[in-house]
Amino acid sequence: MKAEIITIGDEILIGQIIDTNSAFLGKQLNKIGIDVIQITSIQDNETAILEALEAASKRVSVVITTGGLGPTKDDITKKTLCSYFNDELVFDAEVMKHIEHIFTNYVKQPILPANRSQAYIPSKSIGLFNRYGTAPGMWIEKEGVVYISLPGVPFEMKSLVRDEVIPRLQDRFERPFIIHKTILTFGEGESSIAAKIEDWENNLPEFVKLAYLPGLGKVRLRLSARGNDENLLKNTLSEEVEKLENLIGNIIKGFEEEATIEEQIIQQFNKKKQKIAIAESLTGGKVGAKLVEIPGASAVFMGSMVCYDTHVKEKVLGVKATTIEQFSVVSEEVAKEMAEQTRILLGASIGISTTGNAGPSKGDSDASVGTVCIGISDEEETKAYTFQMGSHRERITEKTVNKCLELLLEWINQSNHFKDSPPSTLIILPLIHLASRRVRR
Repeated sequence: MKAEIITIGDEILIGQIIDTNSAFLGKQLNKIGIDVIQITSIQDNETAILEALEAASKRVSVVITTGGLGPTKDDITKKTLCSYFNDELVFDAEVMKHIEHIFTNYVKQPILPANRSQAYIPSKSIGLFNRYGTAPGMWIEKEGVVYISLPGVPFEMKSLVRDEVIPRLQDRFERPFIIHKTILTFGEGESSIAAKIEDWENNLPEFVKLAYLPGLGKVRLRLSARGNDENLLKNTLSEEVEKLENLIGNIIKGFEEEATIEEQIIQQFNKKKQKIAIAESLTGGKVGAKLVEIPGASAVFMGSMVCYDTHVKEKVLGVKATTIEQFSVVSEEVAKEMAEQTRILLGASIGISTTGNAGPSKGDSDASVGTVCIGISDEEETKAYTFQMGSHRERITEKTVNKCLELLLEWINQSNHFKDSPPSTLIILPLIHLASRRVRR
């Protein structure tokens, strides 16, 4: 069972917006056993749309378009669909009723002729109710192929897919089961993991496939099983995951389908009624931003202090000037004081800090580009770790964010908070040094 996604709009082609719609659609279709074999982005003009529809119809059973359904003259998808299906636009009273409802209750302005035009849909189509917008989705069938046209506004498109498209596709087509299990690993690189699990990978059942999805400081291992026996697929994946845990359990931090590492952190800290505070230098607030995206973060996350400048570290956060002078701003000693101070100032159970040199110049420290120090502190102990994160500025900061998340999850999941040994290296680059000291109270 195959599908193709066609995104319509110059704004995607010129890089003005990022196509998140296709990613969402691909995931939702795959969940119900439909493979997306191609994603095509085209200009908002009739020739491009007609050619894309014709080409897709020869490859797949489901064609989904997004975009081009707005009220302005440059939105020509509906008229082009009429050309493709030899059809005409007809007035849909239910769509018009919904448009009137939106304008009366939310827009509170007169309905313009352009808005009224959105109540017209191809006569051969089935209108799909768009609860959040004025442009309905459309479902049209021709010679065994289903064509679905959706608005490009992401929250409108997502609602239509969940409420209208997926249920209709499930009723319309017989589909195999496709089940994924994505294992989240932190601390080792792709090649290192592959070497450790090679024999296991070579002995996977034929209907189970493994994909490596490397990121900055993390690798996702996606197991995919396909077939007609759902219980067999689920049981087999569980058995293979158990084997994998015996091989690399020390770096497995959960399963993507269940919870991201950020979600796990919020859930675990909330469960144990613990609080987090962060002091960020080179990461500029990115660690905190990851956490606040998760519902429930307000019960756990006290705040993040972005102390990028050395003066702010001293005067606002309270790092001693003598510590900076003696060890430099990029040092384990400074990272420890940052973690301690943010924990105390914000009244948290644990403080974590980042300081480092992301480049391109060395700044206020002689530390080489890529040197990162992460401090972590609770009421009993404070530690700091130094890592070499490479030489690319964006990669350095993103790896540091992921390492902070890994440390936070490790801290909350272990009974004695800190292990005697440092966490596994973030990438296949050496862990430089570990410093530790007891806080006397």
